[in-house]
Amino acid sequence: MATLETLHAAAGAEAPAFDIRRPSAGPAGPLVFASPHSGRLYPDAMMAASSLDRETIRRSEDVLVDDLIAAGVEHGAVIIQARFARAYIDVNRAATELDQSMFEDDLPAFAQGRTARVAAGLGAIARIVAEGQEIYARKLTYAEAVERIERVHRPYHAALSGLLAEARANCGLGVLVDWHSMPSAAAVGANGRKSDIVLGDRFGAACAPAISSLVEETLRAAGYRVSRNVPYAGGYTTEHYGKPHTGVHALQIEISRDLYLDEMRLTPSGEYDRLKADLVRVFERLSASDWSRMR
Repeated sequence: MATLETLHAAAGAEAPAFDIRRPSAGPAGPLVFASPHSGRLYPDAMMAASSLDRETIRRSEDVLVDDLIAAGVEHGAVIIQARFARAYIDVNRAATELDQSMFEDDLPAFAQGRTARVAAGLGAIARIVAEGQEIYARKLTYAEAVERIERVHRPYHAALSGLLAEARANCGLGVLVDWHSMPSAAAVGANGRKSDIVLGDRFGAACAPAISSLVEETLRAAGYRVSRNVPYAGGYTTEHYGKPHTGVHALQIEISRDLYLDEMRLTPSGEYDRLKADLVRVFERLSASDWSRMR
């Protein structure tokens, strides 16, 4: 069981930006689990500006990833999960990754983040959903972007930074595992073959090799096809926080949705419970690690 600590995005906000769950028995260890893309809240103002219905936009969600990792608290991890949909504001992007073509007014120079993610239509405010469909029926305003950033993005990262600082203070290091899902059609590894799970550690720059290896070995032993860094090496969160020389390690884990989900209906498949149980073995091995070797 876990206690639920709900923090509000800002005074007077209608809904919390995120939830934090902590172990109910014993102190938390260095593990911080994050689920940035499993949020289900689609504010009315967003939907009024959209040309798509909610169910179509939901195809960009990491559906049920928050539930898949929920047992992490029983193994000493603190879990933070975003509550707002990634299509509303993507907390796995820099707040400055905005696409000028989506806005009716000029963005400030610092907010014109022409990154590869923005070019693909997947900036901090996404232009498209996974199938390439345009989300919005009109141009947005920069004021709308600022509202989303201040309501969700900024407080989410303030909280995540705080959790990692807490882990470092208590344990000497913090280990962030950023959990995601990927469309099965996109799950192609470095060898050109389909991967069940992709581990992203920024090609070794974001976390100690021993952490990536432990997770990979555990998943392979359970029968999963695992690859590293291709096609996903880790997003903004992994890159921003994963600095082992400062005592913070970050690993992104992408799970192919066909392992646990009916991708058309967005409902659990018959293999859901098996994957959830196999992930518990990952949590167990991480929690039993000798972290003194990582400091």
